[in-house]
Amino acid sequence: MKLNELTITEAAEGLKKKKFTAVELTRACLDLIKKRNQEINAFITVSEKSALEEAKAADKLLAAGNGKALTGIPFAVKDAICTKDIRSTGSAKILDNYVPPFDATVIKKIRDLGGVLIGKNNCDAFGHGASNENSMYGPVKNPHDTSKVAGGSSGGSAAAVADNQCIFAIAEDTGGSIRQPASFCGVVGLRPSYGRNSRYGIMPMASSLDTVGPITKTVADLAIVMEAIAGRDDRDATTVPDSVPIYTKALEESLKGVKVGVPKEYYEIAGMDPEVKAATEKQIEKLKKLGAKIVDVSLPHTKYAIAVYYIIVPSEDSSNLGRLDGVRYGVRSKPSPRGRGTEGEGSSQGALYDLYAKSRATGFPEEVKRRILIGTYALSAGYYDAYYKKTQQVRTLIKQDFDKVFNPPSGGVDVLITPTSPFPAFTIGEKANDPIAMYLADVMVSPAAVAGMPALSVPAGVTKSGLPIGIQIIGARLKEAKVLNVGYQLETNN
Repeated sequence: MKLNELTITEAAEGLKKKKFTAVELTRACLDLIKKRNQEINAFITVSEKSALEEAKAADKLLAAGNGKALTGIPFAVKDAICTKDIRSTGSAKILDNYVPPFDATVIKKIRDLGGVLIGKNNCDAFGHGASNENSMYGPVKNPHDTSKVAGGSSGGSAAAVADNQCIFAIAEDTGGSIRQPASFCGVVGLRPSYGRNSRYGIMPMASSLDTVGPITKTVADLAIVMEAIAGRDDRDATTVPDSVPIYTKALEESLKGVKVGVPKEYYEIAGMDPEVKAATEKQIEKLKKLGAKIVDVSLPHTKYAIAVYYIIVPSEDSSNLGRLDGVRYGVRSKPSPRGRGTEGEGSSQGALYDLYAKSRATGFPEEVKRRILIGTYALSAGYYDAYYKKTQQVRTLIKQDFDKVFNPPSGGVDVLITPTSPFPAFTIGEKANDPIAMYLADVMVSPAAVAGMPALSVPAGVTKSGLPIGIQIIGARLKEAKVLNVGYQLETNN
């Protein structure tokens, strides 16, 4: 096995036993990026020089006996997450020249442990998309079939891990942006509970939904990363004070007596691929053999999750993206010689309007503009109560559905199992001109996001044509340990 094909567990063991160095491990990943990135397009920025410097520093830590679980392990980061001294574009041209002066909290935690940051992954601009075709740096291609999408919005991160261009990646999930590409690319991805991981340093999309989580090759690897990045952060008031469990210890727990809910609404969705349904049913049968009790449950408001999601997200987008004006940071377009504004052509106000308008027109892709327009409308006077306020009320009903199946008076289920996506990766361009069809690609992953629940996607086989299929395991709030336990048992008991 080549070094870049190792898991975190295998790489850490090899480094500890001095079978190879962190520099050698990093070079193996960088060499494959040079060979494959032109085709896959998983990376926007490759930080080769700083990565090798970090690898040398990691080797010194290891030689001194001060290595940790992630010391010397090469990882990549979604480009919508800030990384100190490394360009972070959010996959939008308006930030083409943006180099953050700080690390996002989750990234700083990994780098402080000696993790080696090798580059920034391509994604749908600011997380807006389900296919990675909304990047202004070109679409990411699926390593299993380059005619197919890698999924979105974290397609670059999932593709990089699946193609062994890095050992693991850190990405962001607002409505499915970790889980859906993980499913399409055949890797493991976790959306943690809202508040479990810090969002500080994440380019905000929808602040009430955004979460940060890992994409890895195995569930065991994901548990290792979660132990490193989870926890309270004074810079993010939404993080919870609850102590971080030792996720790796929970993996081996028996599933005997564990209650697994099968929500009927997820299996009644029109257009579900027969192979996806069969693969999911196979995993349910495996859970039975492992001693789990299968329980039929209902989440009646699930059908409204997509509509809720696509009102909340554009509304919060329209507010968050107002900071991107080409003035404070980012790419500034040159205004026309004679600006226009309420005080007449050539006025300072008119010139400023012209600057904003041109910077955003050229710096935002069409999907970002679409969401800003929808969100601004939904928040406008006379429409706020009918759209955004009503949506938040329905969101509460969706969350209550989950609470009822997890915490009824008589004792609820421990986890839910569903497909991650109703279909495997689709062809690049297939849904590009149909925004509604693209939005419906999130139908399985948006309910847990709207409710703030943790959800894990793990591989569940491949189609006859060789495309990966993922299943989703949803847990009660802050019960990531149980979600990972079930995922690990499915992964290791083939």
